[in-house]
Amino acid sequence: VGLGNMGGYMAKNLVKAGKDVVVYDVNESSVQDLKSTGAGACSTPSELAAVSDVIVTMVPSSPHVLEVFTGSNGLLKTLKPGTLCIDSSTIDATVSKDVDAAVRAAGGHFYDAPVSGGVVAAENGALTFMVGGDADKFEEVKSYLDDMGANVIHCGANGNGLVVKLCNNMMLAISMIGAAETLNMGIKMGMERQLLSEILSKSTARCWSIDTYNPVPGVMEGVPASRDYAGGFGATLMLKDLGLADDMADGSDSPIVLGKMAKQIYDELCKDEKFAPKDFGVIFKKLSEQ
Repeated sequence: VGLGNMGGYMAKNLVKAGKDVVVYDVNESSVQDLKSTGAGACSTPSELAAVSDVIVTMVPSSPHVLEVFTGSNGLLKTLKPGTLCIDSSTIDATVSKDVDAAVRAAGGHFYDAPVSGGVVAAENGALTFMVGGDADKFEEVKSYLDDMGANVIHCGANGNGLVVKLCNNMMLAISMIGAAETLNMGIKMGMERQLLSEILSKSTARCWSIDTYNPVPGVMEGVPASRDYAGGFGATLMLKDLGLADDMADGSDSPIVLGKMAKQIYDELCKDEKFAPKDFGVIFKKLSEQ
């Protein structure tokens, strides 16, 4: 359930692995794309649950997850006892725990399994899954996630996968802003963008935002910056995750000075309709135009 930038590739990799896959998404064109690879399709989540033993969900936010599971045509309406529910959405951990309780009450098993790696890793089946849930079913969960990822890590109880994911994305936002500021400054001081990126990727400043997902157009092929920041991980989704991380920090009395600054920066970025629909690396473009 959920065939966006990430979920679509995840579903395709399950098909490639020989799994019998049926899909649902509100976007009919995404459904048709999966059907062309051999997947079946359902018209509602409840229809999908009635014919599924394992369900993977990948939707944008907490309200979407609640609607998919508990809505009038939600998965819980027809969930079969013993069904494995694996939610790879990045949502509020408390919401995930509420859904876990509802799935358990219906006789199913629920795992939060958010991902890291971005669209390129989703396409290549190289995602990292951070899994929260009971240990007794983890190996069975892993057998499905292995078809979509290169690393599947059990983080402990339900909600722990989301804790790790939000920590990761807060750090990612901070590092992307730092990479964008640094690269912009170096280029404006006369450094050639490719050479600057190459040096930084081999120095102590090396990070994923420079050597794998460089935000400077013309430096790296196959990343959003090479196609005017289309696709990838949306700036609005990063802002959503920073908000969740901020809430988690407040709830745990954890100081996150840079995390809060990153949230403010992406909040300002997303107020501009020119940048809001783009990949979160578009922060470089905003800086370079100032």
